Amino acid sequence: MMIIIERYCNGKNVVMVKMKRKPTHPGHILKEDYLVPLKISVTEMSEKLGVSRKTLSKILNEKGSVTPDMALRLSRALGTTPNLWLNLQKNYDLWNAKHASTDWKRVSPLPAQMLHSEP
Repeated sequence: MMIIIERYCNGKNVVMVKMKRKPTHPGHILKEDYLVPLKISVTEMSEKLGVSRKTLSKILNEKGSVTPDMALRLSRALGTTPNLWLNLQKNYDLWNAKHASTDWKRVSPLPAQMLHSEP
């Protein structure tokens, strides 16, 4: 992992951690760190969360995303925070977007004096 200073924004340095590997999907973490060790089936967990088995299976099989609603449900059931699940999903999504296309690299940054000028 490398730490780089991304840019100066609102009087503060914004630090961005650049990952060299693809982040782990939150469904994988849910499966391997919670369901497997706790011996909870997909059906049992989906009932506990109040969602369909299909919805949970999509997340566990890395075909679906953790939504804010699901993050609230997971955090309540597992004693975590919603931000844990949302940050895992955000990191996974951003990494995929960054590596799926380079179109975003054609965007030119606005000049610093424009961004930091006093009105």
